Amino acid sequence: MFPSVASDEAWTTDEALAEARTAIAAKIPGYRTPAAYALARMDGSELEFGHINRIGEVRGLPAAALALECGYSDETGVYRMTCNQVAAVLECLAPAEAATHVPHPNIWTWSELLLQAQPDSSFLAFFLADAEDIAATHDEAQFQAFVRAIDRATTY
Repeated sequence: MFPSVASDEAWTTDEALAEARTAIAAKIPGYRTPAAYALARMDGSELEFGHINRIGEVRGLPAAALALECGYSDETGVYRMTCNQVAAVLECLAPAEAATHVPHPNIWTWSELLLQAQPDSSFLAFFLADAEDIAATHDEAQFQAFVRAIDRATTY
């Protein structure tokens, strides 16, 4: 699903990162950057979250890469993913690590989630399209409550 990434390709500038985000997002018909999103590994009934991209602090490039692989375009939802799909997202994002002037919490935490995955692990990508969306499923409701709890805990 992702374009081939040359091993020597590197996105070292803010402009290169923005161009990559635009190019990936352009492959998703009707794409809208989500208000919040996250990736979690599911082991049995336990969820282990990577970085939470909370409302107002969404990183656009990893959002687009994750969306392209899982199927998000513009509606709140929860998307099941395999280890191979998460690995494809990380491969797509690998050139971004050359931009050492910015942190990459999604890449770092998603890599850790994948590294610790067991043979029966699966992944869930959570997307909140709009901060005002109402959850339609139990998983969506849990994620929205989690994101809002983080926002309340960090608001002084």
